[in-house]
Amino acid sequence: MLKIIFPVIILIFLSVSALAQSGGNHTYAFLNLTNSARVASLGGKTAALWTDDLNLPFHNPSLLNSGMNNHFVLNYVGYFADIKYGYASYAKTVDNIGNFAGGIHYINYGNFTGADIDGTKTGIFHASEYALNLIYSRKIDSTLQVGINVKPIYSVFESYNSLGIAADVGITYYNPDNLFSAALVLKNMGTQIFAYYDGNREPLPFEIQAGVAQRLRHAPFRFSLLLQHMQRFDLTYNSPLDTGTEFDPFTGEPVRKNKMEEVGDKLMRHAIFGMEFLPGENFYVNLGYNYLRRQELKIPLRVAMVGFSWGFGFKVSKFHFSYGRASYHIAGGSNHFSLSTNFSEFYKRIN
Repeated sequence: MLKIIFPVIILIFLSVSALAQSGGNHTYAFLNLTNSARVASLGGKTAALWTDDLNLPFHNPSLLNSGMNNHFVLNYVGYFADIKYGYASYAKTVDNIGNFAGGIHYINYGNFTGADIDGTKTGIFHASEYALNLIYSRKIDSTLQVGINVKPIYSVFESYNSLGIAADVGITYYNPDNLFSAALVLKNMGTQIFAYYDGNREPLPFEIQAGVAQRLRHAPFRFSLLLQHMQRFDLTYNSPLDTGTEFDPFTGEPVRKNKMEEVGDKLMRHAIFGMEFLPGENFYVNLGYNYLRRQELKIPLRVAMVGFSWGFGFKVSKFHFSYGRASYHIAGGSNHFSLSTNFSEFYKRIN
């Protein structure tokens, strides 16, 4: 049955969202925000980490596995300009049927002071967006698992409202003997059902991702690689003010572009690198590097740590706490906090 359902779902959603989009040309961009402290510390995206962390199916629904049964996660992110967002989820495994999870993803842009054309204040208004996450996954065989995340979306900006539907579809290969995993994910396939204004529907931020992760057998490290925006090769931004000539910031002389460097730059913009230090089950330290973020947000004269991220996690009693920080700009970064627990551990204590 799954062999029929998944291709049909993919074809339906691709028919309305398969065109490649660039930044700023789509709606519901909050769907791409990273909630999990762990994922934020690994560069902001992941697709192939096979663990019992319930935050991971948000990025790839086929990562939802039986090890997450009865788990609950709660995330909070202090973003820029007083923007706050987060994610909460709970998972349940049903024998011989599959794994289920439900979650809610929200972002609150804060309150704003409205004014008319003459500058007269008209009152306070707010802006926020919400997406339910209805996730299902099931094993195909001992190493392959598929999953889908259906996401009804509601968005409100002052008096403008929008309703939409999106879905993520993923497949993951996990080989426990080799400590290796690989995954392919199609994200944010869907459409606006009701547009903000006059039926002008906008495209969703469709994206194809692929990732691999390898844990070392005799050392406490796991390395991951995520390839983002695979539906589009050139991720460089062409500014209308760009004359096509780059200048050395120190000498002011024009810089000749090397074709190999251009191709290398375009390839690297797809890559996100992550490394985990895992000395035990109850503690980890992570590092990440997002080349695309660094290239887009750096200031040439002061690059600093833009594009890098780091974080750590530990367990106290029955609760896992995680913190992650991602550097977006020399002006600051985002702070991610995650809390998770397994309710089954409480039942064992009671019994």
